[in-house]
Amino acid sequence: MPHSHLRGILLAFAGFTFWVLADTSIKIVGRSALPAYEVLAFMGLFTSASVALYAAASGQVRRLRPTVPIQQLIRSLLDLTNNICVVVALRHITLPLFYILVFMAPLVVTLLAAFFLRELFGLRRILAVLAGFTGVVIAVNPFARAQGDFAGYAACMVCVACFSVNMVWSRVLIRTEAPESLTFFSGIVQAVVGFAAMLFHAEPVSAHTLLELIAVGAFGAGGAICVFRALRLISPSTVTQYHYTQLVTGSLLSWLLWRQPPTLSMIMGGALIAAAGLYIALPRAHSA
Repeated sequence: MPHSHLRGILLAFAGFTFWVLADTSIKIVGRSALPAYEVLAFMGLFTSASVALYAAASGQVRRLRPTVPIQQLIRSLLDLTNNICVVVALRHITLPLFYILVFMAPLVVTLLAAFFLRELFGLRRILAVLAGFTGVVIAVNPFARAQGDFAGYAACMVCVACFSVNMVWSRVLIRTEAPESLTFFSGIVQAVVGFAAMLFHAEPVSAHTLLELIAVGAFGAGGAICVFRALRLISPSTVTQYHYTQLVTGSLLSWLLWRQPPTLSMIMGGALIAAAGLYIALPRAHSA
């Protein structure tokens, strides 16, 4: 395995682990009365502040400047929609179920990459995608006691759509934009939109909640930088396969903090989704 490929894999793993920590912090913040847009405002503020401090400490502040601001704005709006839906989803469903549902992202990224980046996509991969979506039905298990509600499920679907398009779009942007710039610009857009909404209504933020929001921003920034760096070394389809590590880390944190282990249907559905996602990531010679 080439050294650059291994480095890309390690960065992807680190990025998704940071995002688990950010999502866990968001779920903790979700216990407060803060509206989703207020959480988004502080998330954007502390994400951009974390990236700015990182760039300043490494003497690379110039890397924050966007080369193609219009394209970055489009990507940032996708990020904004994704993040506000993450906040909503984590208030309505358990952390393990959240990760199982967003496991659809690698499947959707592969479909988009085949269409926009001309990556090979044969009949067997189409069947694998269908198997993955079957896994989602098994994981949600609509006939059992609900692990969430319609608002949480719908928010997850929007997350998957925005994240998937964002991954493919970022693969294009990363050719000209620095990872720090992509993360910083997105944070600024989220902060501007969030604080603008707070002009109409805002809840007071306690010191404890403020610390949790700082954690959300710092972990989110770390995850984004790692994933963007990974996209420079390996394909979007390969990066998104490491989404599956989030079920392990997310379930562990969910059990430690809230005693919410994944159910048997979640494990079965998650295994089917993961198997489908890993299959479509196999070398093209095996997927014709």
